[in-house]
Amino acid sequence: MANQTVTITDNATGKSIDCPVIDGVHGPSVIDCKKISSELGMFTFDPAFVTTASCESAITYIDGEQGILLHRGYPIAQLAEKSTYLEVCYLLLHGELPNKDQCKEFKHTVYQHTMLHEGLLRFFTGFRRDAHPMAMMLGVVGAMSGYYHDAMDVNNPEHRYLSAIRLIAKMPTIAAASYKYLLGHPHVYPCNELGFVENFLRMMFSVPAEDYKINKTAVRALEIMLILHADHEQNASTSTVRLAGSTLANPFGCIAAGIATLWGPAHGGANEAVIQTLQEIGHPKNIPSYIEKVKDKDSNIRLMGFGHRVYKNHDPRATIIREVCHELLKEMPQCKENSLLFDIALGLERIALEDEYFIERKLYPNVDFYSGIILKALDIPTNKFTVMFAVARTAGWVSQWLELMNDPSLRIGRPRQLYTGAAQRDFLPMETR
Repeated sequence: MANQTVTITDNATGKSIDCPVIDGVHGPSVIDCKKISSELGMFTFDPAFVTTASCESAITYIDGEQGILLHRGYPIAQLAEKSTYLEVCYLLLHGELPNKDQCKEFKHTVYQHTMLHEGLLRFFTGFRRDAHPMAMMLGVVGAMSGYYHDAMDVNNPEHRYLSAIRLIAKMPTIAAASYKYLLGHPHVYPCNELGFVENFLRMMFSVPAEDYKINKTAVRALEIMLILHADHEQNASTSTVRLAGSTLANPFGCIAAGIATLWGPAHGGANEAVIQTLQEIGHPKNIPSYIEKVKDKDSNIRLMGFGHRVYKNHDPRATIIREVCHELLKEMPQCKENSLLFDIALGLERIALEDEYFIERKLYPNVDFYSGIILKALDIPTNKFTVMFAVARTAGWVSQWLELMNDPSLRIGRPRQLYTGAAQRDFLPMETR
């Protein structure tokens, strides 16, 4: 609520306006600057929107200085320890944790939509065998808009919710189908007698020639990873989903836009870059020399998986996933290559937590550092890491999209610009140019 104002004065004209200051439940206050344009004839300049609140939201809150992440008010550590991914999906969608009956009904609803239309399955055969899995996910999710016309009216609340459920339910099936296609394996249909994460792993790794055995440690590790990545406030992909949604585009197109944004290496590719860094180091004995290169400002070498754009303290997700990562490494049988990579990772982690260079700069291991190691331990190829991220983040994307569509003040997104091109000029005939 607005309880004070900030006065902004144009020194050239002497004209002043009072802008309301709006307080949220948590976090810094924001200045309502809408009148700057209409009364002063100016716009604010904020590249990358780093100091701009682009929307009002009640879903997720981050305090980067204190290392806090809340989903609907619940600390992420409590959700990761006590909840399941589908409970977190329900929480993000509905605003409250489900009771026993609500949880049962929600699971049943999700499980009713885990299968893909057979036409969509044939869609995969149009991709090259060496296509990137994110290209498949992007294409198939966008193509879903051609198959589910019964829920495409974005002005209909029931249609919106059904589309959200379909996206959450089908995303693991799409991810697994892309993996199987690249391997040349037959598609594995969902088994709704299993849990959501168990079913996902089964679709990924089971083969007709033998029974698939569920590893409970692997299931729990992946479940926690999905929970930790379910939503993260107004990041690049979420902002893209909202911007696309503001045009009243169909939900599948909006989520496809989010997937395209997540595919960028600066956003969703960090955990893949972690593994590439470990492979580049090659052996634990090479860690000291690599760290020296990182410290050399002229080397342009970055230590991937350390530090965070938002968190200036410990990433709260990293604290949780670190223990899961260590537990998984103890219990999962590892090949020689993976064991070597994990030894390098443990050595980097130890240095980062003890070396003053990293401590002073608050370059702590972040969630991407550990999630990359977990996915590698689960035998998931590095080019599918971002796909796994997209599966998890779908819950946040659809929740943010639903919140946007329910906002009575919804308007099409239209950022302004500071124009620095040529001044107005007249066209010159070819012979006089």
